[in-house]
Amino acid sequence: MGYYVRVEPNVKIYVEDLNPEGDKTIVFLHGWPGSHKLFEYQFNELPKNGYRCIGLDQRGFGKSDKPWRGYDYNRLADDVRCVVETLHLQDFTLAGHSTGGAIAIRYMARHNGYGVSKLALFAAAAPSLIKRPNFPYGLEKEAVIKIIEGTYTDRPKMLRDFGDIFFFQYITEPFSSWFLQLGLEAAGWSTAAIANTWLREELFRDLGTINVPTLIIHGIHDKVVPFQLGEVQNRGIKDSKLIPFQYSGHGSFYDQRDLFNEELMNFIES
Repeated sequence: MGYYVRVEPNVKIYVEDLNPEGDKTIVFLHGWPGSHKLFEYQFNELPKNGYRCIGLDQRGFGKSDKPWRGYDYNRLADDVRCVVETLHLQDFTLAGHSTGGAIAIRYMARHNGYGVSKLALFAAAAPSLIKRPNFPYGLEKEAVIKIIEGTYTDRPKMLRDFGDIFFFQYITEPFSSWFLQLGLEAAGWSTAAIANTWLREELFRDLGTINVPTLIIHGIHDKVVPFQLGEVQNRGIKDSKLIPFQYSGHGSFYDQRDLFNEELMNFIES
């Protein structure tokens, strides 16, 4: 079940809606620079256990429209709200990976958690992906600038290099090529725009507004969003639980997919 939801007069978001008859709904927000397809190994399994799995392609990525503007967290959170209202979703789990986790946090703050009963964050890029004067965690600003420059000079190589640090477990060459193709489905300008958003956006205040049970899954070997950010989220979000994944990098949904699926289902059922 795939369809488009109009979020602005000239912008449509692609939505994959799997097992719409499921009695518990999870809305997945993917990270940069992929699409809902990153959650393939959740979509293969969770519907077997009665879950409705909804995957959005953020604007600029996957099958969604790729406008020139609208890549700040407020607009991206508003896109999610449009999908939630269009599909009449209630009492669902909002699940976000990496930048998708940051968008999920902004959604909770900006829209007062509209319709969300539980929140799941996977290597979320929050409260800041980069180090700041009073925040010693995250990436160096120069690392993000290098990604932006690589996007404008040799995007396939930049994406290949990014894929090389994404997972902790061994991945095959065909899998690596598949991952690269997901990134290439995005527009170059949206790829760079999100990276620029990392430089500007902070979510420190947003963390304190979250008032639903929150699961935080974070790989201890994460080279993209360092594990310390998961610890900061755990301290900043009341009623949150951090589960370190001992054998995962940034892509715990694949590195330890069976454990990932088990922990996510346990959290939703608890």
